[in-house]
Amino acid sequence: MNLRFYGLILTFLFLSPFCRAQEGMPIYSDYLTDNYYLIFPSMAGVASCTKLRLTARQQWLGQDEAPALLTASLNGRIGETASAVGGILYTDKNGYHSQNGGYLTYAHHLMFSRNEIDLSMLSFGLSAGFIQYKLDESSFLAGGFDPLISGIQQSSTNFNVDIGMSYHFINSYAHFSVKNLLKNDGINNDIEVTNNLRRYLFAVGNVFETKHEGLTYEPSILAQYAEGTKGTTLDFNFKLYKALEEAKMYFGLSYRLGLNSTEYLDGSGTSKQNLMYLTPLMGVTYKQFTIAYNYSYQANSVVFNNGGFHQFSIGYNFNCRKVKYECDCPSVH
Repeated sequence: MNLRFYGLILTFLFLSPFCRAQEGMPIYSDYLTDNYYLIFPSMAGVASCTKLRLTARQQWLGQDEAPALLTASLNGRIGETASAVGGILYTDKNGYHSQNGGYLTYAHHLMFSRNEIDLSMLSFGLSAGFIQYKLDESSFLAGGFDPLISGIQQSSTNFNVDIGMSYHFINSYAHFSVKNLLKNDGINNDIEVTNNLRRYLFAVGNVFETKHEGLTYEPSILAQYAEGTKGTTLDFNFKLYKALEEAKMYFGLSYRLGLNSTEYLDGSGTSKQNLMYLTPLMGVTYKQFTIAYNYSYQANSVVFNNGGFHQFSIGYNFNCRKVKYECDCPSVH
């Protein structure tokens, strides 16, 4: 087995807590840039407008085969009904691994409000789609034959399902979702970690008013649990909104903490570290257009690369309905 392959194995083992291949669409901090639908199917059509969102994420600029993600999503109500539809396309590359996926979503929103001012809405969502996994082994055999390596580009396409529910009450909200409900064979189906991609997500938050007109702030928490790896992460988020005459700006900070430790050799023995990300973010909505940027910095003492993770999002809102509810609820307005 050649040295290049050994290097790939060691890199994968060390980076697996941070950059998991074959997990379905990765969950970063782009949901905070007005795109909760990416991770919660019940958020399709919640807003008063149909939303088109495009995101691009690049990790470790200048590093060959660095992880990169592109997503495109569209969601909105079906006319004036309580039903909504959406769709997501994405491509994710991580070294010799890559995946492409597409989902279609149906959501339904039940209103419990006593009038059209107070917001009380329970939402359910179901997404179903296909994920194509690829592993390019065409360059692994440069040093000779190895019976464990096929030397070709392996590919497998699997079907999977996400389900979720959300509840909005005036300025508060809660979301729950189960992603990758079904088991997938993928291209590494020999162990539980790679064919059980089920992930549970739960988020809560609230928007608070301040004494200053047009200025609000929103603390929130997102918890994730990956069943296959038994890994848990927590996102602690804070966003500050400023409403202008024809625009709205926001600034925020997200801190992601992994509750499971990874062991590594530090020269004198074995040490442990937990995943830690710091992500400042900012965005602006002007009339029907929106643009956002976030930068994730990995705060661990031992990292693969000191470079951060850049992510840009652009969006367009159309088919907007009249805003009915008197609430500070950015996801709904």
